[in-house]
Amino acid sequence: MIEPGPHDDEPAAHSAGFARRLSWLRAAVLGANDGIVSTAGIVVGVAGATSDRDALVVAGVAGLVAGAMSMAAGEYVSVSTQRDSERALLRKEERELREEPEEELAELAGLYVDRGLDDDLALEVARQLTAKDALAAHAEVELGIDPDELTSPWRAAFASMVSFTLGALLPLLTITLVSDSARVAVTVGAVALALALTGFASARLGFAPAGRAVARNVGGGLFAMLITYLVGAALGTGLS
Repeated sequence: MIEPGPHDDEPAAHSAGFARRLSWLRAAVLGANDGIVSTAGIVVGVAGATSDRDALVVAGVAGLVAGAMSMAAGEYVSVSTQRDSERALLRKEERELREEPEEELAELAGLYVDRGLDDDLALEVARQLTAKDALAAHAEVELGIDPDELTSPWRAAFASMVSFTLGALLPLLTITLVSDSARVAVTVGAVALALALTGFASARLGFAPAGRAVARNVGGGLFAMLITYLVGAALGTGLS
């Protein structure tokens, strides 16, 4: 009897559908992480310069809105470019299948041979898949694309905007709702905890060791807040 190994839950990652869902989850976690770090940096930096709650709210909200819009726009442009490239590759493959069907069949069979099938079985598999859906067969094996599941730029933009906003709300709420004497300390603590959670989640989604990911995430966030706080304090002293 074969004992289950520590990574027996990972084969699902080889499924195309799972891989696509995994990429969305990872993008959401990273978007939330960006929202936490960038907004925390802004509000802690402003808190270093002034204790005025209104100034903190304005700076935090402005950072949240600007960051969320920037994330959405950047994701839309990036995914739109990727989608255009995928469509161009699919059009090229359609043209080749129409103009050179025999060569494309031989190419598909060769790809299956490269994956470990013997020549006769590879050719039979290629013939059957070509008869069912030639474009889908070539797109999956040759291009790594599912023609029916091209990434939506609008969905990607919305997901990035929402995840960034949710992450940004944590430092914004703590810095503005906590009393003056404790707001920076509470914000730093809350952000450190949140970054530990997002670091752990990103590591688990990528099947990577969690300890190093958490340490990098928390350390980077704390360093960013320290620098912005010192800059804010220096500017506040210089302007007073």
